[in-house]
Amino acid sequence: MPTLALTNFNIVVGVLGGFISIFGLVSYLLKENFYLSEALISLVAGVVFSPHAANFVRPLEYAGSEENLDAITLYFTRLVLGVQLVLAGVQLPSRYLKKEWKPLALLLGPIMTAMWVATSLLIWGLVPNLPILHALAIGACVTPTDPVLSNVIVKGRFADHNVPKDLQKIIIAESGANDGLGYPFLFFALYLIKYIGDGGVAESGGAGLAMGLWFGETWGYTIILSVVYGAAVGWIAKELLHYCEERKYVDRESFLVFAFSLALFITGTCGMIGSDDILACFIAGNVFTWDDWFRLETLDDSLQPTIDMLLNVTIFMWYGAVCPWQSFLTNSVIPIYRLIPLAILILLFRRLPFILALHKKVPQLEGLRQATFMGFFGPIGCSAIFYLFVTIDFVTTLNPNQGHEPRWDVANLKEDVSVIVWFMVVCSVVVHGLSIPLGKFGFYLPRTISRTLSTPNVPFEVGARVFPRSRSRDLTAVNSPTESRSVSARPVFRIGGTIITEHQDSSNASGTVGPRDNYDASSRSQEPGPGSTTPISSPNLPSRTIRFPDEAVSNDREPRGRRRDVATEV
Repeated sequence: MPTLALTNFNIVVGVLGGFISIFGLVSYLLKENFYLSEALISLVAGVVFSPHAANFVRPLEYAGSEENLDAITLYFTRLVLGVQLVLAGVQLPSRYLKKEWKPLALLLGPIMTAMWVATSLLIWGLVPNLPILHALAIGACVTPTDPVLSNVIVKGRFADHNVPKDLQKIIIAESGANDGLGYPFLFFALYLIKYIGDGGVAESGGAGLAMGLWFGETWGYTIILSVVYGAAVGWIAKELLHYCEERKYVDRESFLVFAFSLALFITGTCGMIGSDDILACFIAGNVFTWDDWFRLETLDDSLQPTIDMLLNVTIFMWYGAVCPWQSFLTNSVIPIYRLIPLAILILLFRRLPFILALHKKVPQLEGLRQATFMGFFGPIGCSAIFYLFVTIDFVTTLNPNQGHEPRWDVANLKEDVSVIVWFMVVCSVVVHGLSIPLGKFGFYLPRTISRTLSTPNVPFEVGARVFPRSRSRDLTAVNSPTESRSVSARPVFRIGGTIITEHQDSSNASGTVGPRDNYDASSRSQEPGPGSTTPISSPNLPSRTIRFPDEAVSNDREPRGRRRDVATEV
């Protein structure tokens, strides 16, 4: 007997497929006409389907516990970032990291460090009773710019019309590289918290051991190893694909999906050895297209944007469902009247002042306008969620005697970082997702109002003739078709009138054609007024004789040109 199977799997798959299908029906309208980002739309959809609203998607019920839910979100985020960063590396031209190392070094070195310090100081100043080391850890989570949200300004119609290609490339390169370079900033604070956060009671070694681990483990094992590993895997993959493609061993489908399989392989293997899989994916993607061969071969392919869109929509729907929305109002960290100004200040001063100060050192930035654009659009997204859960995992290890209770100095750090980072991600998705459509609306609205107010009031009458404006210098003059030959070379007739009449006068049947103005005037004099219903008689068209240049002209009829000359002499 048929029964309803309202299982979690059926509900999740049905909701996800239905939303993506409905969104696909209006995706061009929303993204290319209204400039709305798919991340913002997906985040709102995730909230609507979450337990906070419709309760169709219940993440905690699927995971079973908060720890499992955090692990699922972390792994899902790693997967999306790995694929996105390999694609970001593939999109860059040949040897881009080598050619543009100077501006990239400036963006990833002094500017990124200043972003971390400024964000941490804002958090430390506005969050009550927060230690400076905790503020440095939270600031490190939101320092990197997100490659997923950066697609709003480097892809699509808006980017093609408003963002120069060189600026698009430097934004892609920076957002891809600084995601992986968030580790040194984060673990600088975490190691200090571990060894000196409680005064050195639980852990011995002090700041010296913390700095030793930071240089050796974070920089040596995590950063340098990931760069070497990503470059090696990317180069080997490039050579193998070249070899197989030349010998026709690989089909087109496998060729196109090779970048995605490479991203999965690097994400998994780097996770096994505990290195920086995010940075390794970006380096591998760029080395993979070091000779520009794979990028040019897949330039017109739609598989990469398709998978990119599916991952973006899915991850932000998941974020909307798992985000702790209620904690923004009720928490023991920061009240909402401080949280909102904190988000505004971070979005304004986290990145923009430093880009404006050093924009002359970046050749891709031509003037303050482009510097302001790049400085403002430094979105906070998937990378911040990734570092959030890395921080939570690290904090869970700080428990004395391998107990279940965290150390007293980090007892509130999990709640601190969760509330602030999640709120910053939501604010960045909303602000950066609405900035372009609101900017366009504010740019065109005054023009539309001005044109509307400056248009003369022309009374509307049913059945009235509409005459086009003259193309003369007097733009306000409105002429009839007979008064300006540049507007219309023929008389204008009402649609539906007969052109060939049944009875024509004999005088008109064989007569010559008079001046066009007289002909137009006679035809126009027969038209009724705006309120008249009298039918219009069709004009009598004269017959015309068409001759070719090689035909002889008869004696009884002279050429028209000569007749005009005789008339002039008389």
